[in-house]
Amino acid sequence: MATIDSTSVTGCAAAGATVYVCITCQRAGEPANEPRPGAILAEATVQAALGTEVVVRRVKCLANCTRGPSAAMRCEGSWTYIFGGLAVDGASALVDGARLLAGASDGLMPWRGRPDALKRGLIARVPPINFEEDRE
Repeated sequence: MATIDSTSVTGCAAAGATVYVCITCQRAGEPANEPRPGAILAEATVQAALGTEVVVRRVKCLANCTRGPSAAMRCEGSWTYIFGGLAVDGASALVDGARLLAGASDGLMPWRGRPDALKRGLIARVPPINFEEDRE
């Protein structure tokens, strides 16, 4: 079993989640057109997050170039999730997933209720800084 400082997770729900969307992303093999698919997804995610507790940040590269467009999400004390192969119309899935993560008492985004795009596009999840694996 993994343990996470519960005060950090509680703070996550109070503060909401942050979604990082790569603005330089495009699908592998596509020409480098502007605006890039990642930039389109980022702008749509900003719009989808309006009026929610979700913060959206644009980043220049998530180093997932072969599986773009890419995004990551995290909250204080939670695991960080990295997604790839996202569609430019996937903004609502990112916001919905971020809200699920923010509401997770254990810092893990629940599988049930997770948008399909975030099930198919999961690249990795990274433990929080304060993560300790229980050894039995």
